[in-house]
Amino acid sequence: MSEDQAMADEWAAAMEEDKQGKPADTSQKTGSPDLDVILDIPVRISMEVGSTAITIRNLLQLNQGSVIELDRLAGEPLDVLVNGTLIAHGEVVVVNDKFGIRMTDVISPSERIKKLR
Repeated sequence: MSEDQAMADEWAAAMEEDKQGKPADTSQKTGSPDLDVILDIPVRISMEVGSTAITIRNLLQLNQGSVIELDRLAGEPLDVLVNGTLIAHGEVVVVNDKFGIRMTDVISPSERIKKLR
């Protein structure tokens, strides 16, 4: 069992104990956890067009009109990140004069967990 899973199990047991007013039995897994507790927690979602590494010298030389070359080709899908973790790829769309993103490939939960390790 991973350290993250162990910590999640401890939190689940503590929440169960608090709900019932007595210690929770963590030896048996009985179905899925109640996700209502976390559904209203805000997360930061962002789209990454690309990235690059430059020296501080070059960073200080940037001014209006400067162009920075990124590591992506034009037309490649953007990365969709939630709290800095890649969850999907997508393409930019415009709806009512606002930018949006259409998900083209969602990373499976098991793949996301593998990338965290």
